[in-house]
Amino acid sequence: MTSFDGDGLPEAGTLGLGGLCVLIVEDSWDVGLSLKRLLEAYGAETIGPVATVAEALRLISEHAVDAALVDINLRHGEQSYALIDLLHDKGIRTIVLTGYADAPLARGKVAAILQKPIADKRLIESLRRL
Repeated sequence: MTSFDGDGLPEAGTLGLGGLCVLIVEDSWDVGLSLKRLLEAYGAETIGPVATVAEALRLISEHAVDAALVDINLRHGEQSYALIDLLHDKGIRTIVLTGYADAPLARGKVAAILQKPIADKRLIESLRRL
């Protein structure tokens, strides 16, 4: 998924997510840590990763979050649709990460839906567009 696409870390002058605080909601610890490293390499501040809606809600209440990367299926069969609705209502731009070809989300609820495995460049471009 996020392996820096073989390009390695970006050079200091190419960073582009500085000032952006991103919540990571992902139940796979390896994927979550890869996302965290990738985003921080591009200058973003990250919150998480967390694997449940309850943990995400706690972090949202404690931090000013600008954007969120949210997996649909979380730990123990939990799904994140209600979290996505809440993020939308709070004005937090959300990018959904999913293994499904079609995620049943209302139009306008999320900024983007990216199917796993996700190319690093595509994820970074999606965040830059926020």
